[in-house]
Amino acid sequence: MSPEESDSDRTQISPPGSGPRPDDRDLGFEPTRYGASAAPTVPAGDVPADDVPAAADLGNGLPMGTRLGEFELTRLVGEGGFGIVYMATDHSLQRRVALKEYMPSSLAARSGASQVQVKSERYRETFEAGRKSFINEARLLAQFDHPSLVKVYRFWEANGTAYLVMPFYEGQTLREVLRGAAVAPDEAWLRTLLQPLTEALMVIHAEQCYHRDIAPDNVMMLAGSNRPLLLDFGAARRVIGDMTQALTVILKPGYAPVEQYAETPGMKQGPWTDVYALAAVVHCAITGRTPPPAVGRLLNDTYQPLTQVAVGRFSEGFLAAVDRALAVRPEQRTQTIAQLRQEMGLDDGSAPPRVPTNLALPPTGAAQPAPPVATGPSPAPPASAPSPAAAAGFGGQGGEGRKEGMEGQGSKGGQGSKVALVGAGLGLLVLAGVGLVVWRPGAGPGPAPAPAAAVAPALAPTVVPPAPTPPPPTVARFEPDREIDRIVQAQTAGFGVRAEPLKTRLSVAKSDEFRFRVTADRDGFLYVLGYGADGGLSLLVPNKTSPEVRLSQGRTWAFPDNKSFMVGASEPLGPTRLLVLVSTHPRSFDALKPKFVDPYHELASGAEAAALAARFQGTNSILAGQPQCPAGSGCADAYGAAVMSFETVR
Repeated sequence: MSPEESDSDRTQISPPGSGPRPDDRDLGFEPTRYGASAAPTVPAGDVPADDVPAAADLGNGLPMGTRLGEFELTRLVGEGGFGIVYMATDHSLQRRVALKEYMPSSLAARSGASQVQVKSERYRETFEAGRKSFINEARLLAQFDHPSLVKVYRFWEANGTAYLVMPFYEGQTLREVLRGAAVAPDEAWLRTLLQPLTEALMVIHAEQCYHRDIAPDNVMMLAGSNRPLLLDFGAARRVIGDMTQALTVILKPGYAPVEQYAETPGMKQGPWTDVYALAAVVHCAITGRTPPPAVGRLLNDTYQPLTQVAVGRFSEGFLAAVDRALAVRPEQRTQTIAQLRQEMGLDDGSAPPRVPTNLALPPTGAAQPAPPVATGPSPAPPASAPSPAAAAGFGGQGGEGRKEGMEGQGSKGGQGSKVALVGAGLGLLVLAGVGLVVWRPGAGPGPAPAPAAAVAPALAPTVVPPAPTPPPPTVARFEPDREIDRIVQAQTAGFGVRAEPLKTRLSVAKSDEFRFRVTADRDGFLYVLGYGADGGLSLLVPNKTSPEVRLSQGRTWAFPDNKSFMVGASEPLGPTRLLVLVSTHPRSFDALKPKFVDPYHELASGAEAAALAARFQGTNSILAGQPQCPAGSGCADAYGAAVMSFETVR
């Protein structure tokens, strides 16, 4: 079969006895397609034919037990039209990995035990172009370091083809999560999903690299952490599709913008191409279907704005941002991911207004959560158990579930003294962690039962039942994550604060450090609070070396500055959030009983913080502190706020 006649690059991963998958198009999801992707390289020699075990019936796949350098194939994970993914053992580092082989089945076939050869010389140019793209993209992806981008360990060319090795992950695709949910996600859930995905896209866009195939089946929700992982750049697939004019292989109608169908001088591809596809994913999550195909919209645009069809369930600004990102013509569309983040309110960490709704998306198999507080933060994306029979490597295959791996890396920090703050929850800072504490004071005993009535002679005794025990008083919960989001939401209009981390994934093994910059649109006093992986709260700025930090309008302040100590990543591992406040007036955090632990302050946390918050008399959250007004006069609580999120890894 020629490339022109080939079907889409679909991965077939079916347990024994399973039938075909139902069609997803009625829910707005196109069938899963996976193409060859790229990754890093170290040369490896060809595998001698006599080293390869006898093959089972694995289609184009190599027999299990095959050795490719230090990697031994242990399981066939999935096979698509452009590549094959295996589970493998790395005997050098004693770890499980995913190994992908470039194998465009419409152009080439296995020759002998391991060699790959083109089926016809007329396919050679296309095959070689795809392999070159596979390698080049691998080389580029190896330079990226973001927790929502797949990490590539190495790649090489051998046996007439190319290979790449990456970590091995377990999880479900976003498509599977949405299909399996009883109700649609709400805005808070979508914002939590979009935060890391947009950060990852900004990383690759900075290198003029574009994904060009963003869809729900190309986002994996990792088991355990629920962190979204962006899959399948599919460079080789696009090159082969371009050379054979097989658009059905490389485009997903509804997610692909019009410039991907035919690039003309007036319709070039760029960051706006990924903007459209990502907005289409959000549209599908909200409505259950994709937008109308972009080509058809040029002639007869039947798109219904989300500001009309989803009004009341989401904030107007959020819906309007998605609508702008889905403009058909590129020049009328949101131009960059940074602009999309700003319009969605992701940059400042602001939480959306809560709309009374039952659209929360609970974790699969989890107990029902308590009712949300009126102004709460975005919940984490739902946990979903991975499908036991499905797994895939990056840019390769998929099915009901996928497994891949990734290991973050970090850059070495700067010079100077370093403090690994622990105990108070500065994990790296080790700023506080994820444990949520609910304070529920013990209820007193109920009233004693009423005494039994007197028993009349010759009559059955009459007993008065005890009075019902009143329920314990309801006490508002204190959850630092929610409080941080509430503080950001309540900030003074127009008091812009921008907090920019230099790196969000910090490695303990590599001695990474917390480094960030802060800029404000007004003069003010700077405060930085941490909520880290151990559940503790800390006041990082001001500190012993910088007892008062005043920002000037438009001037950028960097941490660490020339006077500050350095904060190194340390255990416990996990997420850390830094709340950045710039206030017109100095603020006091005495209500949280700060305790000096050279050179910063630990704040009360856990049950103690909950009890203090219940007695707090301020108008804002206890985490925002109290503005200190000049003697004899009141003052407005004017401040700006932003949030930075970090992940500490081994």
